Amino acid sequence: MAKGSAWVVAGVALVLAACAGPPTGDPSPAAVGDTTTDSPAEWSGATLHVPAEYPTIQAAVDSAEPGDLILIDRGVFKEQVTVTTPGLTLRGVDRNEVIIDGEFERANGVLVLANGVVVENMTAMNNTGNGFFWTGVRGYRGSYLTAVNNAIYGIYAFNSGDGIFDHSYASGSQDAGFYIGQCNPCDAVITDSIAEHNGLGYSGSNASTEIYLVNSVWRYNGTGMVPNTLDGELIPPAENVVIAGNLIHDNGYGDFPHLRLEWTAQGNGIMLPGVVDSLITKNRIVNSAGNGIQLNPNPDENVWMAGGNTVTDNVIEGSGLADLTMTGPSQSGNCFEGNEHSSSLPPVLQFKQGCDGLRFPALWELGSLSAQFGRLLEYNLGLAPDVDYTKLAHPGPQPQMPGGAAADVTPAYFVYEDAKPDLDSIHLPEMPPDLKVTQEKGFNIMGVSFASTLGGVIGLYAYVLPLVLYTAWVVLALWDISRREDLGKGAGLGWMGAILVIPFLGVVAYYIFGKSTISVAQRWVLLAGGLGVYALFLVIGLVVGGVV
Repeated sequence: MAKGSAWVVAGVALVLAACAGPPTGDPSPAAVGDTTTDSPAEWSGATLHVPAEYPTIQAAVDSAEPGDLILIDRGVFKEQVTVTTPGLTLRGVDRNEVIIDGEFERANGVLVLANGVVVENMTAMNNTGNGFFWTGVRGYRGSYLTAVNNAIYGIYAFNSGDGIFDHSYASGSQDAGFYIGQCNPCDAVITDSIAEHNGLGYSGSNASTEIYLVNSVWRYNGTGMVPNTLDGELIPPAENVVIAGNLIHDNGYGDFPHLRLEWTAQGNGIMLPGVVDSLITKNRIVNSAGNGIQLNPNPDENVWMAGGNTVTDNVIEGSGLADLTMTGPSQSGNCFEGNEHSSSLPPVLQFKQGCDGLRFPALWELGSLSAQFGRLLEYNLGLAPDVDYTKLAHPGPQPQMPGGAAADVTPAYFVYEDAKPDLDSIHLPEMPPDLKVTQEKGFNIMGVSFASTLGGVIGLYAYVLPLVLYTAWVVLALWDISRREDLGKGAGLGWMGAILVIPFLGVVAYYIFGKSTISVAQRWVLLAGGLGVYALFLVIGLVVGGVV
């Protein structure tokens, strides 16, 4: 059983690699900048007008000095804008009518490689990489941005710190609408934003410490929010993440764009693969196709297990599998308290793993992981729906930035000091009047969901067969001992004790060394044959699934 479980976990090892960066079109990670060397003391007072003075945004950026305002009039700008001058502010006069269009030919709408750069009140769409992207910087702000139908990420900060994304919107990304990755401490906030119709609403690999994901809406994605740990990026694990005050609903249904790995990870409101010491609190999670909140491992080059996480005071309802789920193997210290929910895996999880008082030995389930392995096969066999991100409907008009063109101009330095939220001021979101609990608990066997047929069948086989094999080994061995007359009483009780007390190895030792009356051929078929069939099944699955 232990070996079988390890195979199942290995089969889904790539699920969270969906969150890794940098993706195609990104530069190599750079060292985070030093704000003391290039911070303008105040706005320079210069405004460069596009297109009245400069025909393109890039032309204005290339001519600007630190602290300048690039003010962009209404229009569609077919270019990639690369910013290497610190302290600039790029501002559209109308969020919905200042549009950077990549035409599905260019990698990024706006690529920022300098400290303290603000981008606000505009739209980026149709890029083969990302809508708005800061990398290797210290000090950034993206406000009142709209990112639509970009292939990888909508609004993205990598290897960067001291930043905020606020009042922004992202849809149509095959990976994630919002992403913050590879930073510790991140000193970052995402607030008052919306992500919908993405593979993942939020993803963040190895984004740790002083990172707050708050007061936002994550809906109609494959999975709502996925902070995670990966070996593919530096400074693992992801730790000390705060997710609070979010409305997360209707995630995990088949009409979202996705790459292979987003398809396998679908169905959850919040997912914490390999994340440690984080806080999930005061979120309302409704109508998740799979699990409302799921803690699970991510076996990469190393096996990263979730541990020390506090899940408290959330309201979870309408989950297709379970409202609270702890998938194993896991570290100790995960605790659940004050959550309003109706189901959990393992059962009565909040009672067994409370945050105060007596705690039962750590328990977890494997069905969710094995089902993900099944969906990996499903995708590679061409059975997942084909959702073309380039053809998704655009959202309606999004709210304008207060003040518009005349708003104050402040380069993005030391923004986290003002942006860090007070957790006491964050409240559980109200249930919107037009949001109803429509998802019912889906058909499942032993905690394996049959929301997708192949995912369910393969998942159940991968999850249950080791249990069935092990049960058969134990029952037959105990039956054999009880009917043997050649064993003394002491020897018989000794073997029974070894079988019952020493998992897996005890019963294997009996079949090999205990001189069982079961024929040698039958014993080898029972042991090696069962494991061999299971291993063959998994190897075929791994090959077809594209893992090896």
